[in-house]
Amino acid sequence: MHLALAPMAGITDQVFRGLCFEKGCDLATTEMVSAQGFLTAPKDRNAYRFLLARQENEGPLAVQIFGSVPEHMEMAAARLSEMGLFSAVDINMGCPAQKVVGGQSGSALMKDIPLAAEIVRRCVKASLLPVTVKMRIGWDEESVNAVDFAKAVTDAGAAALCVHGRTRKQQYSGQANWEEIAKVRQAVSVPVTANGDIWNAASALECARVTGCSSLAMGRGALGNPWLFEEIKAAFEGKEWKKPPVEEIVALALRHGREMIAWKGEKSGMLEMRKHFGWYVTGQRGVAKLRTRLNLASSLSEVEDILSLLLNKETED
Repeated sequence: MHLALAPMAGITDQVFRGLCFEKGCDLATTEMVSAQGFLTAPKDRNAYRFLLARQENEGPLAVQIFGSVPEHMEMAAARLSEMGLFSAVDINMGCPAQKVVGGQSGSALMKDIPLAAEIVRRCVKASLLPVTVKMRIGWDEESVNAVDFAKAVTDAGAAALCVHGRTRKQQYSGQANWEEIAKVRQAVSVPVTANGDIWNAASALECARVTGCSSLAMGRGALGNPWLFEEIKAAFEGKEWKKPPVEEIVALALRHGREMIAWKGEKSGMLEMRKHFGWYVTGQRGVAKLRTRLNLASSLSEVEDILSLLLNKETED
């Protein structure tokens, strides 16, 4: 089974991806990169320097772009594919965020199949790398068009698809419709990765059974839990897997923090890490109070003091 880390804006940066690769991830994708922004931003602008950064311990990494203007997408695909950093150019046609769909990008492209196909066609022609597509099953329940959409973009040259089993209207609510992903897999000849509601080994096994996919992508399930990849691989190999002890969780959380601060500095690094620290302590005793304290911490030493309470069993319910 091939396991991927699904792209998540503001989360799947080089530090987090590196940790996931160490725990068994086979493929990752950068955070979304605006095609127009990439083409027009100063080359030394931190936002794009950070988005495109990668670590030596990372495995195959796709760069994800979004936009709705074919010319911009074509030029961005060409330039990014020439950088020698990535294994594929992934086109985001699934993001549900209003600021993205408001510009007719992301999952808004599922309402315009001819435009989506034209973007793929032009990117394939311009890119030195394979071009893949991240999509949903439709815009809303009344317009589930995943099969038609998948056929159009693969006919245009998309080498692989990752399908999130929800509509744009659902955002991340309700249940992922794995049956629709199965229909896509059966309708196209390229590899299809299933995405949505894979939280643990049991849900991964069930998703693979329902969809028939030999590739799964995990997003929210990996937050604070890079071990998810280990757990799922063990299940598919029929091996026993044990949840890491709190000592290991704390150690990885602090390592994550140290690497982020070394990369972005303490102020920016701590701002980035607050959400991650909260995810790492999910399921631990006294988690609500721990999160509140972690969200107010301004230095890694403060975080070390707070997390030491977990090690010493001093948290309160």
